[in-house]
Amino acid sequence: MTNGTGAAPLRMAQYGTKHGHAAGKLQAMLDSPDVEVAGLFEPDKVRRSELEGSSGPFGQVRWFNSEEELLSDSSIVAVASEGKNAESLPQTEAIVDAGKHVWYDKPAGEDWPAWQRVMGKAQSQDLLIQMGYMFRYQNGFSQVAEWVHSGLLGDIYCTRAHMSTNVEPSSRSALAVHQGGIFFDLGGHMLDQVVYLMGRPTRTTSFLRTDGTGPECTDNTLGVLEFDRGLAFVDIAAMEPRPVARRFEVYGTRGSAILLDPFEPPYAIRLCLEEAGEGFSAGDQIVPVPTQSRQQTYEEELVAFVATLRGEQPPDRSPDHELLVQETLLRLTGRIADG
Repeated sequence: MTNGTGAAPLRMAQYGTKHGHAAGKLQAMLDSPDVEVAGLFEPDKVRRSELEGSSGPFGQVRWFNSEEELLSDSSIVAVASEGKNAESLPQTEAIVDAGKHVWYDKPAGEDWPAWQRVMGKAQSQDLLIQMGYMFRYQNGFSQVAEWVHSGLLGDIYCTRAHMSTNVEPSSRSALAVHQGGIFFDLGGHMLDQVVYLMGRPTRTTSFLRTDGTGPECTDNTLGVLEFDRGLAFVDIAAMEPRPVARRFEVYGTRGSAILLDPFEPPYAIRLCLEEAGEGFSAGDQIVPVPTQSRQQTYEEELVAFVATLRGEQPPDRSPDHELLVQETLLRLTGRIADG
């Protein structure tokens, strides 16, 4: 069977179900004409029994009985790594060791030397590891990045990102096992954007507080990033009242761009320009952007992943970028020394 372009679908599988994006990523593969889903492996037998035969995407696939059964199947060329944050890095290393490409959901663990090792193994085998930061494929963030890289906004001197959430106290134990808590879990999404726009920070400072109720957990956080000629601020909390307000702001010497709250799903950007450029007038204007659901951004991630594997495009982010995002996250959570 082909997908209408003449190319046979890529045979993919999924390892893990405990990541917050796991169901959506599996659904994206099931819905894609470019992918044939070979199956799914979940090492937790209790978790498997809860999901196998369910009404969602987990009930629509074959379940592998072991890691070896999945990884030894030479017909599978790529695997979605969807284990929970505490287990995903060794699972991803096993996938790479089996010679398979990886669609890897964020963040890339807390073991910096291990992540460097895994990326090195992948590069030595010409394997793609594409991180699952879905805002890369969101129309609002993509538009802002285009303006930054074209020079429309001038030299960027400040970026501000706010991406808080609401985690029930009964669910905070999964956050508590990670240094940095909620910042470790969500901070990478915003850092992925910040370093894409501004590069590697020269210095980072973090404020990792526990201010909410329930189990002890780092739940009120701020990361400050310093660059040669700029600053970035990323604040994330776990107890913001619903509906949460999420903002992303970029300020340059010639203009600014602010994703209007809430930035997901996207709908418009406030663009301010000192002088007219690229078809936009001087002054303050609201620029509509095509809206997308979260699921649609997963689908766009997968489109890019498949296109790269087929040689139709280079990776949208380089291995060096994937390393830089994780290094910056671990600097801010205190896992590795700053500098």
